Amino acid sequence: MYGRGYQTGGFGPPFTPPVIQQLLIANAAVFVAQLLVPAISYYGAVIPAAVWQYGHLYQPFTYMWLHGGLGHLAMNMFVLWMFGSQLAMAWGAKRFLRYYLLCGVGAGFIISIFPYLLFAIGIPSAINIPTVGASGAIYGVLLAYSLTWPDRTIALLFPPVAFRAIWLIPLVFALTFVFGGSNISNTGHLGGVLVGWLYMKRHGETGTLLSLKQLKYKWRRYRMRRKLRAIQYEEFERRRDDDRRMH
Repeated sequence: MYGRGYQTGGFGPPFTPPVIQQLLIANAAVFVAQLLVPAISYYGAVIPAAVWQYGHLYQPFTYMWLHGGLGHLAMNMFVLWMFGSQLAMAWGAKRFLRYYLLCGVGAGFIISIFPYLLFAIGIPSAINIPTVGASGAIYGVLLAYSLTWPDRTIALLFPPVAFRAIWLIPLVFALTFVFGGSNISNTGHLGGVLVGWLYMKRHGETGTLLSLKQLKYKWRRYRMRRKLRAIQYEEFERRRDDDRRMH
């Protein structure tokens, strides 16, 4: 992995901050509790109907500490360690933890609200499906990492590709769409990204994202380049025809 103007090569972060260690331990401990007391997985999950019809407003917080299996836990914790460690070192423990919880809880409320929004526009949606996992918070971490170090190069083992960090979120969504299966909460992932973006926007740290003005400018430049290429091609064809007539 390479930073701006200096090399930070190697697998994983050079140091695991205490706040990341504590989050890893907390998630692992809760997972053990799930195995010992399976009811935790149900009552702690975010269920839209339970949140809004039965007043279980704690669920958008508790769901983010639960996981649907060892693989689910391992993947989320690996990403937290890989990308969250560097963010926590740059931001400090308090700011990182506040951001992590904000993305996770915010995504939880979006998960609980989204089915009712669909109902409001006439689209049937299940309101009794439980959702668990730290993915909303994890996606928020990925977004913050990509905006903090947009020019860092990230190399994946599978698929074996390298890309700039600013493309991390689109690529992760694409991989999730292709390999994730039907039990993935895309609403939670998008919710974590949305809450994270609003946080970064408030702190003036979304400068690397394209604004509408920048998109219009790039579109105009693209059209101008196409016209220029067309003119150059016409000039090339004209000269070639002239050469043929001369011969």
